[in-house]
Amino acid sequence: MKIPFTRRKFVKSALTTGATSGVVLSGWCSKVIAALDDPARNEIFSHGVASGDPSHDGVVLWTRVTANGTVTVRWQLALDSNFISILQQGKTTTSEDLDHTVKIEVIDLEPGEVYFYRFTIGEVTSEPGRTRTLPKGPLERLGIAVASCSNYPFGYFNAYEEIASDEEIEFVVHLGDYIYEYGADGWGSYQGSVMGRSHSPAHEIVTLEDYRERHSQYKSDRASRLMHASHPLIPTWDDHESANNPWINGAANHQPDSEGSWLIRRDASLRAFFEWMPVRNQPAGRYKEKLWRHFSFGDLASLVTLETRHTGRSMQVSYGEHLQSISDTAKRNQFLRDVLGDPSRNILSDEMENFLTGSLQRSINQSQTWRLIGNQIPIARTNVPDVANRLEGAITGGFNAAPESHAQLSRLGELDLPLYLDTWDGYPAARERFYDLCRDAGATDLIVLTGDSHAFWANELFSASNQAMGVELGTTGITSPGDFENYGPEGATALDKLVYEHNREVVWTDCTHRGFIKLVLTPESAVAEYIVVDNIHSQQYRSSLLRRMDIIKRNSSLAFG
Repeated sequence: MKIPFTRRKFVKSALTTGATSGVVLSGWCSKVIAALDDPARNEIFSHGVASGDPSHDGVVLWTRVTANGTVTVRWQLALDSNFISILQQGKTTTSEDLDHTVKIEVIDLEPGEVYFYRFTIGEVTSEPGRTRTLPKGPLERLGIAVASCSNYPFGYFNAYEEIASDEEIEFVVHLGDYIYEYGADGWGSYQGSVMGRSHSPAHEIVTLEDYRERHSQYKSDRASRLMHASHPLIPTWDDHESANNPWINGAANHQPDSEGSWLIRRDASLRAFFEWMPVRNQPAGRYKEKLWRHFSFGDLASLVTLETRHTGRSMQVSYGEHLQSISDTAKRNQFLRDVLGDPSRNILSDEMENFLTGSLQRSINQSQTWRLIGNQIPIARTNVPDVANRLEGAITGGFNAAPESHAQLSRLGELDLPLYLDTWDGYPAARERFYDLCRDAGATDLIVLTGDSHAFWANELFSASNQAMGVELGTTGITSPGDFENYGPEGATALDKLVYEHNREVVWTDCTHRGFIKLVLTPESAVAEYIVVDNIHSQQYRSSLLRRMDIIKRNSSLAFG
């Protein structure tokens, strides 16, 4: 049963007019909301402010200005939210070449400190932003929000607002699908048209100008602006920042005959990402696609973000090309061994793997308590249960209209095959190499943070040799719907239950809610709270705690308590 939060929530009137209407807001959120309602400010700074990629002595500050030609933008960093104690300030220029985005890499800051920032052009000042640096030394507590899959047409980003309003959250780890590439007539088109949130531009985005416009649309969302102004972001990409299911030489949603070169499209998407996201620019000579980083939170935790799309991934295997020929158990086993299990198929590049190994070894050498992996796609083994024979009996009265995908799902269940092939399940040899690298570095106590699937997961991970490797916390979509929701609420819930009953590594899953994970770490404990919002079709909503999972150390690995 969902447990409603006791603190009062923002209501639509507070977001649209700045009036509190009796709702008690935090001082910080009240300040930002009031600033968002200034027409002059919104004319120039309509995409808000953001910060990200924190280090122990610095952070990236970001904004975008609506202007023509080359303009000068001033910035300030202060110790207080009223900007009385200005610590650093300066000015920079931006132009059409940068899509009028502004990025400042501030240095010479103190570790573990909160700072406030703002931008000014002419006499107009942006809303204030709040950020912080990574802590050093002994650390008693760390609060992280884990988010993924914010699809604009499917609804309001209310979960972003919930993240913004939570003063226990210090950093936001966004695991990708921050934008989606589809056109207004693509996935989510009906809901987008009903809500007036159709994608812009209306066509599928392919060019640099297209990707810029799509980022612009997402950054204009008020809940997004509130979240970015409240917490620093640690972002990475998944697939939809470029196109659905990419690999190093193409993507499932890229048609070269009509959309041109994949590499030109991919490079355009990555350029727009670096322009519009609060991430550090790559050093000279380093390709944009090599987006992997290591974040160290004092003596408490280490986070390595993976790059699983553009630098090492082999082409995905398609069930459409193989399923009809898998007629019996022997051919199933041959498919698993020779096709999926081909050891030449990769997800991570050699350079990414070397970076991972070095980062984990540093974490071990520094005796940090918790080791986090920022991972885009589910890693736990997740096979399809016997849907054909068990699902109807699990639903009161059965179901009247099975989705078109039901026949394939049933066949996968009959053969006990993986649910998805774009995930690590489609690359089992690469997953074993990942586990081997972690084990050789001394890290069999991983907390893998995962997005992509639009579902909550609590998974316990094991290598092929039955070595416990840690746990996986999978977050649902901010707005993107779960894959089983086309079975209806009861059918989706029943399918979730069948999945975790069928798979050893899946302790629990839920695809029927939208929200995020709040992970709180201390030297003695790790607690994952699965936070949900009850409505994304209106800006009026309630939030609740769907489930809490305690993570306990068990010998040299982790498990759910």
